[in-house]
Amino acid sequence: MRWNLSSLSLSFDIKRENLQKIGNWLEKHAVVIIFFFCAMLSIANFLYYLSNGLGVAYNDARSHLDIARRVVENLKPGFAQLGSVWLPLPHLLATLTVWDNFMWHSGLAGALQSMIAYVATGILIYKILKTLGINILGRITGVLVFALNLNILYMQSTAMTELLLLGTMTAGVYELIQWHKDNDNYRLIKSAFWIMLATMIRYDGWFLLIYSTVLLIIHGLRKFGYKTTEGLVILFCTLGGFGILLWIFWNWIIFKDPLYFIFGPYAAATQQQQIAAAGELRTQHNLLASAETYMYALIYNAGMLNTIFAFFGMILFWFDKKISGSLRLAATALLAPFIFNILALYLGQSVLFIQGLNGNSWFNVRYGLMMIPSIAVFDGYLISRLRSVRYILLALVLFVTFFSFANRDAVTIDDAIFGASGKNVTQISGWLSDHATNKPGFVLISVASHDAIIFSSGLQMSRFIHEGTGQYWTLAIEHPAYWARWIVMRTNDLNDQTFKLIHNNPEFKNDYTLEAKYPFADVYEIKPQYVKNLYTQPVPGLNN
Repeated sequence: MRWNLSSLSLSFDIKRENLQKIGNWLEKHAVVIIFFFCAMLSIANFLYYLSNGLGVAYNDARSHLDIARRVVENLKPGFAQLGSVWLPLPHLLATLTVWDNFMWHSGLAGALQSMIAYVATGILIYKILKTLGINILGRITGVLVFALNLNILYMQSTAMTELLLLGTMTAGVYELIQWHKDNDNYRLIKSAFWIMLATMIRYDGWFLLIYSTVLLIIHGLRKFGYKTTEGLVILFCTLGGFGILLWIFWNWIIFKDPLYFIFGPYAAATQQQQIAAAGELRTQHNLLASAETYMYALIYNAGMLNTIFAFFGMILFWFDKKISGSLRLAATALLAPFIFNILALYLGQSVLFIQGLNGNSWFNVRYGLMMIPSIAVFDGYLISRLRSVRYILLALVLFVTFFSFANRDAVTIDDAIFGASGKNVTQISGWLSDHATNKPGFVLISVASHDAIIFSSGLQMSRFIHEGTGQYWTLAIEHPAYWARWIVMRTNDLNDQTFKLIHNNPEFKNDYTLEAKYPFADVYEIKPQYVKNLYTQPVPGLNN
């Protein structure tokens, strides 16, 4: 009996030793494993969504690709085509490859940066959990919660900006947490750099800069005193806010108004005013409705189970005395997207529709994605902390993930296909492709309303006269019969700039016929007898 007990004890020791070896091996090679795991998932999902056409289903994805394309190929190419509606970094990065037609029309010119950010975010989640002292199982769990989220996998396959923003924001938070841990100012500089990039992607990054500065001040005053903290704040904000200053300067130079991106006709706030006037902006000045709406978006994107686990993980984390107070304070930066989105909804600077809650369709539900890295971190912490039930919790997470894949249950895909974020313009773009590809002449169209049509038509960007083509646009509005063989617009809709500016023009009334009528726009073509008067090639003097 003693021999059997001794043998059993020896067997347990051997198993424990083997597990320790496996753990040490994983610890040593974890980053490389995560890199290849996420990279393979990223490529496989991009190819899958490319094959079924969903990679460019979002109207905004097509607009992002078109903006970048207009910088390099257009009747009037140049950096002025970046405009003021969206922050410029995603479009600048896309210009590196969007000149190639495959990279443009496949969406890969924009998706490539999302894919790289997806892989990087997976690694950063692992590193954040390691910095917080979470064991290897908790770290791997956190990575899996993020990397296997179907909404994340879909969005990283598109030219949307969410994944690039997640990557830069997560990098900024990671370096900020590291600075709180070791007080190495080089970490603070790196945090400011990544946050600066985030401020050039989406306005969520602006709020993260403010929130991180507050955390810096609190930690600095506790640790270093006023004078040193003052210097650190100046250093951090100078670098972190550099992108914001550039954007304000850009709007001043190009649009003669440093705040054009806030108050201009295409700004988000202006669009929200129209929705509010229609009585559909339920969240404005209603904090409860704003919080409820964003919570639904978060749950639809992250899943109910992961959200519940993250909530309890966050509570346990905050009261965990084994983790220093400064690290716990720094980790609250993970909640910045949650605060920002609720605040933006409350102030009427953002709009988000949840089908059945505050609208009959989906719109911008993808904003819930911004909390998934945070949920992954707190899920990883919870499974690490609750040792007695950790394997049960992990099994539940994997079980739910498996069924989400089996059902292809991604709300971001529903938003892109059925929601207001997507437009099925195949009929009108197909008409343009069939009738304009082999005929000379320009198409007069508003990019503010119809970028999706331009993208889906397959025509070169230099075939279109739009708001960003300078004198071409001015001349075509005044004398369409000399410049536009086709006119695409929403008839009787004054929000369509083309209709608004030419519907009373005598040339338009007399020289064009309505050739096709579709849900999103109509197509007018010049009468055959007037084709001989048209300019059908770019005029060099007008490109300046």
